[in-house]
Amino acid sequence: MAATAASGLQLASARPCIASSRRVFKAGAANLDVNSKAVSWTKLASACHLSQSLEPFWRSFSLSSFKFNKVVTKAMSESSENKPVSGLPIDLKGKRAFIAGVADDNGYGWAIAKSLAAAGAEILVGTWVPALNIFETSLRRGKFDESRVLPDGSLMEITKVYPLDAVFDNPDDVPEDVSKPLLETSRNGYLAALSASSYSYVSLLKHFIPLMNPGMFIVRLILVSYQIKRGSSISLTYIASERIIPGYGGGMSSAKAALESDTRVLAFEAGRKHKIRVNTISAGPLRSRAAKAIGFIDTMIEYSIANAPLQKELSADEVGNAAAFLASPLASAITGAIIYVDNGLNAMGVGVDSPIFKDLNIPGEKH
Repeated sequence: MAATAASGLQLASARPCIASSRRVFKAGAANLDVNSKAVSWTKLASACHLSQSLEPFWRSFSLSSFKFNKVVTKAMSESSENKPVSGLPIDLKGKRAFIAGVADDNGYGWAIAKSLAAAGAEILVGTWVPALNIFETSLRRGKFDESRVLPDGSLMEITKVYPLDAVFDNPDDVPEDVSKPLLETSRNGYLAALSASSYSYVSLLKHFIPLMNPGMFIVRLILVSYQIKRGSSISLTYIASERIIPGYGGGMSSAKAALESDTRVLAFEAGRKHKIRVNTISAGPLRSRAAKAIGFIDTMIEYSIANAPLQKELSADEVGNAAAFLASPLASAITGAIIYVDNGLNAMGVGVDSPIFKDLNIPGEKH
């Protein structure tokens, strides 16, 4: 299962710059009025609160051009910067990426941020408010330093961290039946799941489109813009949208199906109006903090290893690398697509580890 991914003009050159406000920006609530030059703050109306400390975040995304004074993260070492690079490198230097839903260093959001940073992008993140203080503190104290290391040995820098919530202001607002089986899910619980996991992406994209400059991305968990009036937006989905996954209830499977349908519609609308590509990555199971909360993630990983064409545990980096490709100009003709990054499990029609197939001599590795 996966979640849904920008800011001040000054870039941090050492430690991350952390937003001090704890007030919440709800992706589905803000109503922005923009003109051809900048965001109009006099027209900002919202059911939630947008802190004044976030004002530079929006103002910096005027539709006029902007400059970077310093590149925060380098994709290659300085010794190789002036040398020709073989193959087809993903070069996102001078671009911005906003990743929504990063709360620690072991989920898909963090891996996507690292892959984009390794390609040269500036990284900004939106963090769920209840986890914001812990995330900021861990970042400042260097607890994530080991996992911030990029392929060239440098550390990923996060220029800014913003408080962000897709639906709820605090955990007490979350309906109890969001995790119940579908037949036991109330209307409120079902609609809450759709709001948090599907409409939040629609709203996020809607409010970012007027602010996208040359060189910006958004990941709902990505908004990427690499050329004038062109960009890329990526969400994360899960195969429960099209297959039965017992325990993945409370309307969440329906929400992922809606997200995938919205991806196709948004690809058409945002593509025709704004030349923005919209795709979603269907990622396999990962032992992330959020996934561990559902209780059976280890079973799902074991099942995937036993039955997927590629018998190995999926790494977060593999999803991050796929996101970096989709965000780059190398994927300039790909939009409205569901990209499966799950070791091929989506292609299977049966579980080959079933005893019924024991006499078929199916090739595989023992784990």
